[in-house]
Amino acid sequence: TLPLVDKAIEELEWAVKRGARAILVRPAPVPGFRGPRSFALPEFDPFWQKCVEYDVFVGMHSSDSGYSRYTSEWDGGAQEMLPFQTNAMSILNEWRPIQDAVASWVIHGALFRFPKLKVGIVEAGSKWMFPLLDSMAEVYKKAPEAFLGNPIEEIKNRIYVSPFYEEGIDELINLIGVDQVLYGSDWPHPEGLAEPTHYVTALEHLAVEDQAKIMGGNLGRLVTV
Repeated sequence: TLPLVDKAIEELEWAVKRGARAILVRPAPVPGFRGPRSFALPEFDPFWQKCVEYDVFVGMHSSDSGYSRYTSEWDGGAQEMLPFQTNAMSILNEWRPIQDAVASWVIHGALFRFPKLKVGIVEAGSKWMFPLLDSMAEVYKKAPEAFLGNPIEEIKNRIYVSPFYEEGIDELINLIGVDQVLYGSDWPHPEGLAEPTHYVTALEHLAVEDQAKIMGGNLGRLVTV
């Protein structure tokens, strides 16, 4: 948790000393007494610098990102995130927090300032990536001066993505390259498969080398000391 940077670094060091090779950061603005703000702003640079020094993999996993307050306004109420209950507005905006989090990495510059930082998106699928890059391309065309570099290429080359099985994989590989794709199973959680080996079946048309990367080689490379 990042509100107090010094304490966040202490927590990071506590985890690393006990063997952690990956950490989880919520895809949401950081809370604070002055209000929420992006984790990718320069005030958090000391933490990301430590992540680079310790060579840890930064994962962002679907979670309660605080966006229920927006959909609640459309539903005419004030309600918190309620898991396992159907809400069409929430489903419609399901991946908006992930899109905003990834956009913030480049808009607020942290991904550019730390070229060795390793960031992955888990349990959010990959379909959000396509409209995000399209929208980002429009913003970059209109306001290139707002970025420290090309945000589309930075996202494609720096963000690792774990797609859902049902989404297919060829379009994602064509978009970001095989080295950025991570397959994983969380059975019996909804995005897992009852037979996790079916993930291999989905890759049979790829070169064996590429299959090995997606099925574990890429992640192994990211978390190995």
